[in-house]
Formats: sequence, structure tokens, C-alpha cells
Amino acid sequence: MTTTTLSAAQGPVTDASALTGKRKIAFASFVDENYLPGFLALLRSLALSNPGVCEDFVVLYDDLRPGSIAKIRALHPRIVMKRVDADHYDSYKKGDQDNYLVRKAYFILDVFRIREYDTVITLDTDMVVLGDLTELLQLREGLAAVPQFFYGQHKLNSGLLVIQREYLSDAFCAKLDKCGRSGDYELDKHDQGILNSVLDGDFVRLDARYNFVKRRLSGDLPVPEDTAILHFTGRHKPWQGGEAGYAQAEERWREFELTDAEFHAAYLEQQGGLHHDLLVHYGTPHVARTGDVEVARKVAAAHIANGDYQDAVDILSSVRIPLDEAWPHEVLGHALMSVSRYDEAKAQLLLATAAPNRAATAYARLAQIAWVHGDNATALKHATAGISVDPTHRPSRLWVQRAASVPAQELGAPEDQLAHVAFYMDRQGNAGDKLLPESVRSAFGPDTTSRRWHSVHAHRLFDEAALERVNRRRGLVIGGGGLFIPDTMPNGNSAWQWNVPDELMKRIDVPIAVFAVGFNAFDGQSYRAGRFRESLRLLVEQSSFFGLRNHGSIAKVRAMVPAHLHDKIRFQPCPTTVTRQLTPGWQDPAKRDDTILINAAYDRAGLRFGHDYDYFLAQMAKAVRDLGELAEVQCVAHSLDDEKIAFDLRREHGISMPVIPMYDFENKEILDLYARTKLVIGMRGHAGMIPFGVGTPIISLISHPKMAYFLNDIERPEWGVSVHDRHLAARLVERSRDLLADHAKTVADVHGRQQELWKVTEANASDLRVILGS
Repeated sequence: MTTTTLSAAQGPVTDASALTGKRKIAFASFVDENYLPGFLALLRSLALSNPGVCEDFVVLYDDLRPGSIAKIRALHPRIVMKRVDADHYDSYKKGDQDNYLVRKAYFILDVFRIREYDTVITLDTDMVVLGDLTELLQLREGLAAVPQFFYGQHKLNSGLLVIQREYLSDAFCAKLDKCGRSGDYELDKHDQGILNSVLDGDFVRLDARYNFVKRRLSGDLPVPEDTAILHFTGRHKPWQGGEAGYAQAEERWREFELTDAEFHAAYLEQQGGLHHDLLVHYGTPHVARTGDVEVARKVAAAHIANGDYQDAVDILSSVRIPLDEAWPHEVLGHALMSVSRYDEAKAQLLLATAAPNRAATAYARLAQIAWVHGDNATALKHATAGISVDPTHRPSRLWVQRAASVPAQELGAPEDQLAHVAFYMDRQGNAGDKLLPESVRSAFGPDTTSRRWHSVHAHRLFDEAALERVNRRRGLVIGGGGLFIPDTMPNGNSAWQWNVPDELMKRIDVPIAVFAVGFNAFDGQSYRAGRFRESLRLLVEQSSFFGLRNHGSIAKVRAMVPAHLHDKIRFQPCPTTVTRQLTPGWQDPAKRDDTILINAAYDRAGLRFGHDYDYFLAQMAKAVRDLGELAEVQCVAHSLDDEKIAFDLRREHGISMPVIPMYDFENKEILDLYARTKLVIGMRGHAGMIPFGVGTPIISLISHPKMAYFLNDIERPEWGVSVHDRHLAARLVERSRDLLADHAKTVADVHGRQQELWKVTEANASDLRVILGS
């Protein structure tokens, strides 16, 4: 199948931010040697006042020494150094060009030449941050600033600017240059004068607390409690001795005049909401300096949350954990099991069971290790112990359920079966993942039972016994979702979902077919590149058929393996997208319910929404109200967490809608519900692919690249809207109205797009029949 995004000359777009529309935000300052002490205090104040915020910080400079740059980098993990040159302003320089304020003014104009970000927030180096900046991070339109204190509402003070992408453009820079060359601007602060002349009062006005100038405090007045940013305007700076009449203001500045050790300790003492990057950046040297076990635990937990399991092992292994400190033992056990050092993990977790507040979690992890190794009896014992400590502990109940379940009796002879590696979802698990294994099997024939299939759970350790069982079958199929993701059930053997050591994969001697697997990393998520690449390369080499479910995944995987393997990697659509073709005797519904189903996903919410969740929720509230005029709007929950949108809409916006617990549905019920509705607006990948596969029109809420990959493959990118879109509600309603206006025509279009995917599937099936001998 040809697509609009893949050709021999140019592959598909795979940049995650470009596909999801997630805003890239940065802070920016101009820094020189004289103002370096002020900038270091600014960085400390930003971290201490907003401990959960860590965006790129662009440092514009022209003469900083290497030692000064090292001091800056020590205070922030995401510094972007950008050397600037004021020579291009020669044609409109005025006044004393050696004056720092004038030089800074020219350099600050270079902020508007930044192109890598959607939002840039400038901060002067004579500022300190005292309060929450969430409101600034959530701004999405215009150029925002605080009006000048002495000059009224018409002019802005450029110490703080919140600049959106339309101003970070060649067109706006041309206006600034033209104004600068004309000389028609104020002489005192050139950037301020040029900006005020070009904007002529057209800017978003922020409250004065975001740029509270020192002059307001003359007479030694106290700094107001709600001040978010305090600006030490004037020639006398706190690090230079200060100025009479501003003692209380300067005392606030001196709160951030700290050594690195003092600063690290101050950050790490804060409770909750610490950003992963900052916690690791400050916590790692603190642990090396002090051996602090509690901080090591926090840093290790941050590494685990980010998928950096070996780093978690390393930092906790570097300190001496007392026997009675249960929590660090539990976190170290978690990290060790995530890199497949299972015996060491068990020792740590057993120590953690001694403390009542950590015992349930430790027992659940012990149950997981036993289950991974196929020891259901031990898994059940540990999980039951976890419930005895805490009857409400959901992970322990999950492991009881898994360990106590009786596997389906295999009905067929091994030589008549295919082995099938997949993620077999638990009851009340993700509805899409629950349907996938059966859907994959249906692509190989109508019998999806154990008569023809031998199940191999991807998350269980693939050991000698599992290898022997697979090699007795006539082939091995690997497929059932986005198995190329690092953190669903981490292991150190492959670094993706199938827990298979290389040496055992090499000894599989039946044909291997990788079928419709997806590369599922989120925007901002990474793999342990070395281990994953090696396992992936070996898998491609060993496979007789290697089919990925979208061209975006194909491009990602090809970039990770040697060039001679690229041609082995082919397109195989997810079988859920061709359900109508694969289901014997399928009948399209004679009549559809007058409903629109909405699905939202909340796993890894920070990666999905960034700073835009409140905006997304407000836009969805407006959309649900307007969509209600077209049909009844209902929430469809693929997993328990998906119900959150209904709760939040009711609590924050007074909107109620029915919730359909699809996580409790059987596979046939899932297909039936999606086939009977008129339209599905979904955020999960299979809240798009499953309804599409049964012939129902879809609109994707894009918060993950895979959604855009699929829509590009079917040549309907307009069926997707980013959760970050500035006009999300309007676009959803407009596109819904268009799709529903002539519903029969839209359904026919879905069928036509599906037919193209079916052609690919049929062609691949022909090859698979040869490979698998059936």
C-alpha cells in the first residue's frame, strides 16, 4: 500500500513532538560574567519555588568562561548554551554600547530568533522566582508580559516575556529589525523600546506579581506574599552590595545565595512533586557526598519511573542500607528484578516484608518474580501474604488472580499448533490488549483456540522448558500489541516486553513470524538503547517474517538495526483494523445507536499532556456540550483509569456522561459495541483501530505518535486532532459534524481505507503460508 507519508525518497515523519503536537517549552536568559551570580541565584530560585518544573533553559551568552558554564550546568540538567553575536545589530545601535543593559537588550532580541520551541519564557538575571509559574507555562497564545509600572498599560516591561511560536518567527524578527534600523524607539532599554514600538500595546497583560519590580518596595517595604517573580531593577544588585531602602527585598534574594551542597539539600528536603530530572541531577552528587540512604531511595525511584533501572540499581548499591530500612530495600528489589537479577531482588524484597507499611508491595513483587519464573504456587503464597497485610492492595490481588488461574487445556497435537508470544491481559485489564491475541490468531485462520495455538505469555521468562515447548510446534508467532515498549513489564534480558535471553532466542529452530507489532515509545520516553538494539537485531535476523503495524514503527526499527536487515522489515497492519474481513460471517449492523463514544487515556499522563491537561479538559468540556447536539455522548473506558475524564469533567465543569466499563467486556461485546455506535473519538491506539476495523468512523485524540502513524497509513491524517491543539474543541466538533453529515458515505470511506489494509494482509498471508507450511 502506498501512503502520503512514505516513499522511496522520503520516509514518514517520526519526530514524536511533531506528531503529537506536544508543546516544547523553554526558559531563556542572557548571561555574562558580571551577572553570573544573579543568574545562579535565579536558577536556584526556579528549582526551589517550582520543584516539579524542569524545561530546557536557553542561555544566551557571548563571553562566559568555561568555568562559569560549568557552574551553570551544575545547577540545571537541561541547559542549552547558545552563543550570540550582536554584530547584526550594528545598523541600529545607539548610546553607550559597552553598557551592560544596552548589550543585554540587543542579545535578548535574539530570543525571537529561537526556532526549537513553541513557548519561550524570558527571565532577567536580576530576578528570583518566589512562587508558582504554572499560569505562565499554561499560556498558549500571544506575547505576554507585565505592563510597565510607571508608564501605564500601553507599554510592557521586558524583564519577563512569555513568547508563543507565532512571534518566534522570521516575520516578527523582520519587524524588530526594521524598527531597530529606523531608530524610532526609546533609548534607555533598546529591547523594551523596540518591542513596545512594534507591539504598540498589543500584548497579553500579566499580573504585576509575575514581574514585581524592586522600585515598588522603596522605603524597605516587605515583598508581598503572592509575588511570583521579584525583579531587582536598577543599577544596584544584591550580589554587588545592594541598595539602601530595599533590605527586605534583598533578604529574599539572599535566600538563594547557597553553596551547591546547601542548594541540593534544600531541594531534596521538599515533599512530593519533585521533577525526575532535577531529583536525579541534585540527588546524585548529594548521595555521593553524604551516603544519604533516603535520598538514594528517592533518586532510585525516579530512575525506575523513567525506565532507567540500572541507574536505580547503581545508586542504591552505592550506599549502605540498614537492615531495618524497608523502603530502600523494596526499591532496590524492584530495580534488580527490572534488570533480571532475580535472586538478588528476592533477597532485598524479603528484607522489605518486615515493615508493615512496605510489606504488601514487597510481597506483590515477590509474587511477580515467582510468576515470571512459572512458579504459580509460590506466586500465590506471596500474593496471599500481601493481601493479609493489606486487603485493599490491588497488585497483590492481581497476582492472586494470575497465580490461581488454571491455564486452558491444550486440545491439539504440538505439530498442529503455532506457539504464540503475546501479552495476555488480565480480567479488568486494557480492553484493547485483551482483544489483541485473539485478533492476531484470527489472521492465521478461524480457529483461535488451544487446538491450534500454544500460548506463551511475553512477560514470563523464556527458559529452557519454554524453548523446548516452542520447538515442538510448527512455528512461533510474536504479536499482540505494541510489544516494543520498555516499561510495561521491564526485564534485563531483552529490554522490551518479551522476557527472552539472547542465547535462548538463538536456539529457536522453528520459523518465527513477528506479526503486527508496534514501536510504542511515548514522546519523551527512551529505551536502554544497547540491550534493546542487540535483542531487536537478533530478533530481525532470526525471523522468517517481520511485520510491523505502521510505517512509523518501520522507520524507528530500521534506524536501530544494520542496513542489510532493513528489507526484512515490512508493513503488516494490526489485525484489529481488518476485523470485518477476518470474522467469519461478519454482518454490518442494520442500525446504529445514536451515540458518540469518547475515550481518554491516563497511563503516563505527564508524557501525554505535559502542562496542558487543564486546557485539554476545558476543551473537552466544550466539545462534549456541543457534540451532545449531534448524538448522545458516552465515555468508553478501556481500562479503569480511563474513567478519570468522566470524573474530572463532572467535578471541574459540571458535565456528566455515562461511563461504559469496556474493561469488563468479553471480546465479542467489545466489537459489537464499537460496530453499533456512529462515531468514536479515542485516545488509545485501539480506541481507533478496533472501531475502524468494524467499520465505524473515528477521530483520534493524538497524545502518542502511534495514532498519527496509523492515520497516515490510511491516508486520513485529518481524522486526528492533537490533545494540545489550540482549537481542540472546535476542530473535534467540526470534524464530527462533517463525518456524521453523510454517515453512509463516511462508513463507505472507512470500508475503502480498510480494504487497502486487507490487501496488504492478504499478500502477507500468502508468504506466511509458505513460511509456516500451512
